[in-house]
Amino acid sequence: MNFSHDTELTLRAACVLVNTTRVDGERLDGMAALDEYLDGFGWTGRRDRDAAELDAVKTLRARIGKIWTHAEDEERVVGQVNALLSDTRAAPWLTRHAEMPEWHLHLASIHDPLWQRMGAEMAMSLADLIRAGELRRLKTCAAPDCEAVLVDLSRNRSRMFCDTGNCGNRQHVAAYRERRAHEDPA
Repeated sequence: MNFSHDTELTLRAACVLVNTTRVDGERLDGMAALDEYLDGFGWTGRRDRDAAELDAVKTLRARIGKIWTHAEDEERVVGQVNALLSDTRAAPWLTRHAEMPEWHLHLASIHDPLWQRMGAEMAMSLADLIRAGELRRLKTCAAPDCEAVLVDLSRNRSRMFCDTGNCGNRQHVAAYRERRAHEDPA
């Protein structure tokens, strides 16, 4: 299933945001870290660059993380996404930028608080997953020592490991070593 470019980008942004507290401790620990995250995903609009804004983004991160946690319960996720759409007063409108000339949706004014813009766009991207019957694309890393989340955008939904800690490679090496240890030396 192919999603629009802005939906995929926003799903990845949501995933990375959630993982800022699930991998290597708190990584959204100040304005520089928040700016790096925002710039990395091209978030536009108002930035207050204060402690209240950082706290609001962390609160949003927790809400989005709960959606991943409950991804197997469609009714519950629908309730969470609807609540987020309502709380952010999402109002879709089409736009494009020089750096992204394709038409895409914005769901809040560039003057609205950062968390509100982020939350509205993340909720809408999650709504796209729900409408397509693709919530199973929201996963938690299958490595036993990792709590990172991932969004599986592969064609056949076969991705099992995050890309935050080389988990897939570590698990494959461990499985290889396990097989080698049990082989007959004959």
